[in-house]
Amino acid sequence: MGKARREILKSTDGNPPPVLDPFCGGGSIPLEAQRLGLEAHASDLNPVAVLITKAMIEIPPRFAGVGPVNPESRKTQQRTWSDEKPSASGLAEDVRYYGKWMRDEAERKIGHLYPKAKLSNGTEATVIAWLWARTVKCPNPACSATMPLVHSFSLSTKKGKKAWVEPVIDHDAKTVRFEVKTGEGMPPDSPKIGRGAKFRCLVCGQVAEDQHIKAEGMAGRMGAQLMAIVAEGNRRRIYLPPTEKHEEIAADAQPNWSPSAELSKNPRWFSPPIYGLDTYGDLFTSRQLLALDTFSDLVKAALDGVFEDALAAGLPDDDVGINDGGRGARAYAEAVATYLGMGISRVANTLCTISRWTTSRDQTVTAFARQAIPMTWDYPDVNPFAGAAGDLEISLASICQALERLPAQIVGNAKQHDATSDIEGKTYIISTDPPYYDNIGYADLSDFFYVWLRRSLGEIHPDIFGTMLTPKTQELVATPYRFGSKEEANRFFEAGLQRAFENIHNVQNSEYPTTVYYAYKQAEKNSNTSTGWETMLGGLISSGHSITGTWPMRTELENRSGSLGTNALASSIVLVCRPRPDDAPPATRREFISSLRRELPEALRKLQQGNIAPVDLAQAAIGPGMAIFSRYSKVLEADGTPMSIRTALQLINEALDEFLAEQEGEYGPDTRWALSWFEQFGMDEGTFGDAETLSKAKNTSVSGMVEAGFLWAGGGKVRLLRREEMNPEWDPGSDKRLAVWEATQHLTLALETKGEDEAARILAGLGDLGQSAHDLAYRLYTICERKGWAKEALAYNMLITSWSDISAKGPDKHLDDPATFEKE
Repeated sequence: MGKARREILKSTDGNPPPVLDPFCGGGSIPLEAQRLGLEAHASDLNPVAVLITKAMIEIPPRFAGVGPVNPESRKTQQRTWSDEKPSASGLAEDVRYYGKWMRDEAERKIGHLYPKAKLSNGTEATVIAWLWARTVKCPNPACSATMPLVHSFSLSTKKGKKAWVEPVIDHDAKTVRFEVKTGEGMPPDSPKIGRGAKFRCLVCGQVAEDQHIKAEGMAGRMGAQLMAIVAEGNRRRIYLPPTEKHEEIAADAQPNWSPSAELSKNPRWFSPPIYGLDTYGDLFTSRQLLALDTFSDLVKAALDGVFEDALAAGLPDDDVGINDGGRGARAYAEAVATYLGMGISRVANTLCTISRWTTSRDQTVTAFARQAIPMTWDYPDVNPFAGAAGDLEISLASICQALERLPAQIVGNAKQHDATSDIEGKTYIISTDPPYYDNIGYADLSDFFYVWLRRSLGEIHPDIFGTMLTPKTQELVATPYRFGSKEEANRFFEAGLQRAFENIHNVQNSEYPTTVYYAYKQAEKNSNTSTGWETMLGGLISSGHSITGTWPMRTELENRSGSLGTNALASSIVLVCRPRPDDAPPATRREFISSLRRELPEALRKLQQGNIAPVDLAQAAIGPGMAIFSRYSKVLEADGTPMSIRTALQLINEALDEFLAEQEGEYGPDTRWALSWFEQFGMDEGTFGDAETLSKAKNTSVSGMVEAGFLWAGGGKVRLLRREEMNPEWDPGSDKRLAVWEATQHLTLALETKGEDEAARILAGLGDLGQSAHDLAYRLYTICERKGWAKEALAYNMLITSWSDISAKGPDKHLDDPATFEKE
């Protein structure tokens, strides 16, 4: 990092320009700018995003080097904080201290609502969570039992610690109660049927259809039944049966306040309203509401305590608040309170009825596994005083850990601002990640946290918490439900994004490139172009930008919910833009296509050499392709009309396909045959006659490929061998008919079954053939994605993304071994 800072100072004559991100979101771009020693500016329409960014780039530098003011630290501290490397560790220590005070004070007030569990040996254990199932009345008039809507009876699936609930049915009384079982048995089948809301009554067997459950919910007749209690044992969870006492205590909670704001009625992101859960308050039990409300009320008391202690510690009594640039006692107290309020909003993510109990980890996971508020049928009601997920101390510990690691050097600036409005001030280096068309409803989803942040921090930050909910009218997202039609939503988004890019163009420092991050899927279903990409590129180019480069960057978590087991994007594509010269020439369609065919292959080869994931190659190809398109003032079709962005993207995709197809010419005849066969039949059987005809066209033979060890033939049928069917003792050095196809399959199998070390051993024996196998994996991925063979595509994608690590494990000498060249 120090080397990068020195290089920046050297290249800017010691006076680097400020950086602005007008779509700052969670603040990662301005934070990294600050880490590089740059003056960071950020704005967003969303107040939750603005507060997060303030908490990272604006508040910590103000109090860097300031020691903690809490009395305990002032008694024991043996160091001078200002003499250390500037950091906000003193601030973090105070957030911990006053957060613990809040947590302990809340437990004193409402701890009786979270009783301990009595064990069979007469001792007591701290409850981690109470596990509940929603209920409705059975639709069978002859039954009318209370139906538990349970998606799974399993409690823990850990080896040696299996636990589940067993429903005990009283057919005469038409009731269901639950017992806890442990051991090596199996939980009973869930009453949930298929996808959606469809459950079987445990008493009579009647199926309650989705319409019935919705009607029960809308009528306010959806209840909840306690299924089990999770307690803390000796280094393991203890699962206990429900008790009436614990149910009654939970029902005794009477919250003083509940967020009455209505949930969005967009079913794409919000399922609860169709089941009668209309407000944000409906997403919490009474006990959860009381806990969150108690924590929120304590923020003001904590602020007052911090203020008095800050004065005692010698901070100035200037009465200047945090929003007015204060650095004295008042601003410091408001800074600590800001992080305390953020900790409460993080607790709400767990302390709600849309969180989930995970049987594989024996713990609660937060509500937002993805960008949506789903309907949950069974849920944990966690104990916020148990030292586990949902405890304020645990929540604040994560915040404090991050706070201690922030740059906290140059004071940044984060403000609420609509990117479609004029940007005031100086010129900036612009680096931003614009909204993704209709992918995520940021404002609607942020309201879940906003209602609690406003409750805790509205008086401290009135400038960003002045509205009842997050602003929606100006938000750049193409959601048809908000505009009445898809066409109107598209027009709004496209016009708004164009204005935003025009504003960026007006304030960008022309000496430095603008960088735009984008991780939107390149192609949509039934189309080889993406509306998201088309709109974003159209806005950039129409506002006077020329795309001069592209940088694929690994930015997306592989373990995020949407990517597990799928071909989700692994990278963001960074488009490098500069103002297009006023005298840029026009071009014809033919000239554009000629330039694509001449220049794009070299750019694609560099991307492949960089081991960009195949799933990202189509994204990355847009950069160099649009660099050619956007350097012209316009590209004219044969009839004289300007070429559309969609057409340009289609031509870039065609050029990419041509490039990958042309690489087939570098392979031997066996591999060319296998590729053609795979594209037509996959791993299924075809007729011997078809195989023989194709083999003659490719100058090979079916018998030869069977002998080579990657083809099966018999009974007039032919098929490619699956990887697991190929010779497990295969060695490239002794293979007398070595084909790129065969090498690629063995590399893929080795990585899948034995890991990188075994794949490296095989690669070391392939010599220059290894690069051909690398290139073939891209081609195979493209075929699999087009055919919808997701599992197979994932295998080739993994091979490429692991290639650098595999290569690093192998000896260098194999590169010069002539015995390993292809012998087809």
